[in-house]
Amino acid sequence: LTNYAVGFKDPNNIEATLEFFAPKVPVNRRFEYAAATNLEEFYSETIDDERAIGADFASVKYTESKVNAKTTNRGLCIDVDLDEVADKANWREMYTGKLLRRLQRNSLRRAVALLAAAATNTAKTWDTTAGKDPDQDVMSDLVTAATSAGVRPTRIGYGDTAWSKRALAHRAQSTAGGFASAGMTTEQLAQFFAVDQVLISKERYASSSTAKSEVVSNLVLMFNAESGVSTEDSSNIKRFISPVEGGGYVRVYEQQVTEKRYRIVVEHYELTKITSTLGIRKFTVS
Repeated sequence: LTNYAVGFKDPNNIEATLEFFAPKVPVNRRFEYAAATNLEEFYSETIDDERAIGADFASVKYTESKVNAKTTNRGLCIDVDLDEVADKANWREMYTGKLLRRLQRNSLRRAVALLAAAATNTAKTWDTTAGKDPDQDVMSDLVTAATSAGVRPTRIGYGDTAWSKRALAHRAQSTAGGFASAGMTTEQLAQFFAVDQVLISKERYASSSTAKSEVVSNLVLMFNAESGVSTEDSSNIKRFISPVEGGGYVRVYEQQVTEKRYRIVVEHYELTKITSTLGIRKFTVS
């Protein structure tokens, strides 16, 4: 079951959306990461590098904040009665997959909530009114974010509702630019914005048998992140993960609780952190 879990891919690829909003960084259980809290990397004075005869070169100093942290043990379990699965092939793998999907959805919701809370918010109305230009709104905010952080955001995530409102607002404009923008793919939009990636989050979750919600919904999140980085770079968000016992990043346990009842447990170690608040921007679209 652990081998199955390691190679498991959700049919809707929640893992890819999670990697977009919170790229994973492998670490030990206890580790240290750098928190980018200032713009020292981009300091520039007018004459600080001019040396007078007989004098030393001007001295500069870079400070950084180091944070000690520990990944959290997370997991879920489910009890299965053998009479309920007697006619189902591969029921162990089926329930393992269910738990993995739920854990990934939980991780995604935590990452989006952290980004949304850390972002500088601007309320936007994208409707069919003449003169609306959602892409120009994003472009202007990217410039503002780059000035405030020194680094331009590399990723833009749209909620399903926000993306729908963007398209409808562009389609309503009686202009060539509006028509052209309405049909842009995420790849074309990323090139237009000069960012690495644009993603539409279509994921939903249910908080009860009747209450269902979008994970990202009417938000547009602009932030700096990159896959395959270390604990030291200045990305806005990272999802630190640690190996479970025996290696790998997920482990499955199976236990026979009673004569006809089995328990399946899926565990992993994870800690998602905002490692820099500089330049995170958010639109709340109505």
